[in-house]
Amino acid sequence: MLRLSQFMRDLAAPEGAAPVAPSRARPVARPGPPRPVVIWNLIRRCNLNCRHCYSISADVDFPGELSTAEIFTVMDDLRAFGVPALILSGGEPLLRPDIFEISARAKAMGFYVGLSSNGTAIDAVMADRIAGIGYDYVGISLDGLEATHDRFRRQKGAFVASLAGVRHCRDRGLKVGLRFTVTRDNAAELPALLDLAEAEEVHRLYLSHLNYAGRGNRNRGDDAEHAMTRKAMDLLFDRCWDQARRGVEREVTTGNNDADGVYLLHWARRRVPERAARLEAALRRWGGNSCGVNIANIDNLGHAHPDTMWWHHSLGNVKERPFSEIWSDLSEPLLAGLRARPRLVTGRCGACRYLGICNGSSRVRPFRATGDVWAEDPGCYLTDAEIGLEPAEGRDALALA
Repeated sequence: MLRLSQFMRDLAAPEGAAPVAPSRARPVARPGPPRPVVIWNLIRRCNLNCRHCYSISADVDFPGELSTAEIFTVMDDLRAFGVPALILSGGEPLLRPDIFEISARAKAMGFYVGLSSNGTAIDAVMADRIAGIGYDYVGISLDGLEATHDRFRRQKGAFVASLAGVRHCRDRGLKVGLRFTVTRDNAAELPALLDLAEAEEVHRLYLSHLNYAGRGNRNRGDDAEHAMTRKAMDLLFDRCWDQARRGVEREVTTGNNDADGVYLLHWARRRVPERAARLEAALRRWGGNSCGVNIANIDNLGHAHPDTMWWHHSLGNVKERPFSEIWSDLSEPLLAGLRARPRLVTGRCGACRYLGICNGSSRVRPFRATGDVWAEDPGCYLTDAEIGLEPAEGRDALALA
């Protein structure tokens, strides 16, 4: 995940100011593997049926989900292991009857606790309960304006209900943000969504690129063309730069395509060339894709994964073995490969001059596209020239079209 707004604030800071862009480098103060943020899908049931849902959730019960007691046992292990944050997700986590019991315990244990919801169930009463827990962050998905969002979510009225949920959370002083997955069907609405985020005074906007997991894989033909992605990122960079120069504190992050960091570096070389070297150093400290390194996932059945897009590959099950053991076991080939630095990627990714920034980006897209986890990422929208290669005939022109 690229914390774009922080990098932009660093670029806009007065000469001599200390960098504010974060280093998301591997922890060095404690022995052992990194302690990841855990995205925890507590339930797979959902009242929506979204086109790009990685978990293929539906409005039915899924047998075998972790009980409250099992969740508490796992939480004890995660805290002892040094996991700093839990992002509670689904399906729709608010459909789980014990969600507030789980959340209150997580807060009491000292975790940073986020709630990832579609927002449709957040009326005034639900918002009061959410505020009572004191979540550190509430993320709600909006994938365009009303007609587009409802089409994505396959439910009329979803946009109105989700936006009401955003407002209820915001009005109760919660840190709330919008999540937007860019595709060829909604890329044109990104400017309006950015305007909406500013008008509604939400704290954060998260732009996700489409990853090929679950229904996102079934519908990967919806993925934005490279030229669309570049246009979306240009717009996002310009908006963030304007906000940074005006001192606006809104957070903007991007995820699921770590080529964004390299594209940002090229943007800076054009716009603020005197600060590009400083940005490049910060981007290399950030280190790109952290799947299997600083991000982990536990699904509703207890399977641990390198992140939420890897439900087809279980590292082990927390019902049978503590997460701390699963995450520390580098005899697991995928986990060992994701932890390698540099990763042993091939094709354009392996030859890329900026592998140290991007870290090979998503490994799910190449796996789904080719069957090879370590092949080049088909979602990379950078031209050959931009990554330090001799352009293949016609390829750079196609990317820029």
